Amino acid sequence: MRRRNLAMAVAGLAAGLPDRGRAQEAGWKPDRPLRVIVTFPPGGVMDICGRLGAELLGRALDQPVVVENRAGAGGNVGALAAAQAAPDGYTILLGSPAILGVNPVLYPRSGVDAARDFVPLGTIGEVANILSVVPRRVQATSVTELIAEAKRRPLLFGSVGNGSSSHLAGATFLKMAGIEATHVPYRGSAPLVTAMLAGEVDFGFDTTATSTPHIRSGAFRALAASTTRRASALPEVPTFAEAGLPGYDVGLWTGLFVHKATPAPVVAALRQAMAKGRTPEYEEKLRRAYVDPLVVPEADLARWTAESAARWNAVSRELKLEAD
Repeated sequence: MRRRNLAMAVAGLAAGLPDRGRAQEAGWKPDRPLRVIVTFPPGGVMDICGRLGAELLGRALDQPVVVENRAGAGGNVGALAAAQAAPDGYTILLGSPAILGVNPVLYPRSGVDAARDFVPLGTIGEVANILSVVPRRVQATSVTELIAEAKRRPLLFGSVGNGSSSHLAGATFLKMAGIEATHVPYRGSAPLVTAMLAGEVDFGFDTTATSTPHIRSGAFRALAASTTRRASALPEVPTFAEAGLPGYDVGLWTGLFVHKATPAPVVAALRQAMAKGRTPEYEEKLRRAYVDPLVVPEADLARWTAESAARWNAVSRELKLEAD
């Protein structure tokens, strides 16, 4: 009788384990540090947004969130690392429309497709790429004058890397303007800014987050913003439409993503944490970093990110972008 009762108790305990596991998962709270993989080097807008995103989650989850910079291949090195990590919510990818929409075109056999392999937790912010010229190398003071100068002599333009929003902004500008310039990709915003300060290129496309101080100092001359509205950090800089290229729109947004195999309750808990951390003080911190806050309602999030990725993918194919 004792053996039978013991067996029944063990069986009942075993049967109850999955339920308790589900209950714990339903109220998921991390019990160790998380990491956000940033697919570009420190110092650029992706790094800035990644660190602000990590701060947002860490405060809401009461756990440290470590930023891990995994640069290379236009973001694919970091995206692949995030895709290969355990889908348990502890590894988060900082995503952008370039990583989701452009990289599948540039690196079709890389083993990762961020638009296919990840789901969004929420957006962080939006920044404009600013077309800036190096005054000691370029005379132009407007987009129209830069186009004319490019037709007279060869120019070099710098970006933060192949497949980046910076690269796409430059390629779109060249195509719409009907001009040519040699593309020089760098490994992130900080190397591009350093190159522009050293006069290695004639003009570059970089975000407000990293180019604004140099524009204000006079080291760069800003000609146009890549978004449909003027950037709040540089309200005096016209949009491309205002500068003579109507229809131009290559704005950059950033957000946090996890692998699609992550359990739904874990995804829900992380989304709730992001929403909890979006305080007015946090949004002001974004603005001080020259990033405009961006919030997409959760009900629209999956559709919104998918549409953005599809639009960038289509533009990349139209421009026939290739990895250098």
